[in-house]
Amino acid sequence: MNWNQIEGNWKEFKGKAQSQWGKLTDDELDRIEGRQTELAGLLQQKYGKTEEEARKEIDTWMSNI
Repeated sequence: MNWNQIEGNWKEFKGKAQSQWGKLTDDELDRIEGRQTELAGLLQQKYGKTEEEARKEIDTWMSNI
């Protein structure tokens, strides 16, 4: 799975993202529209992660869906 597939089908993957990162709201996930950079930014804000930590977490999540 690559990020273009996730972004193109964001409505399908949004629920999986919310299951993974429960602090993210529906509105926030709707607003980012599947953009990986925006998701990383939200993870930094909500979970206090560094950019590198957020990107690694996204990569791990992506490989498991």
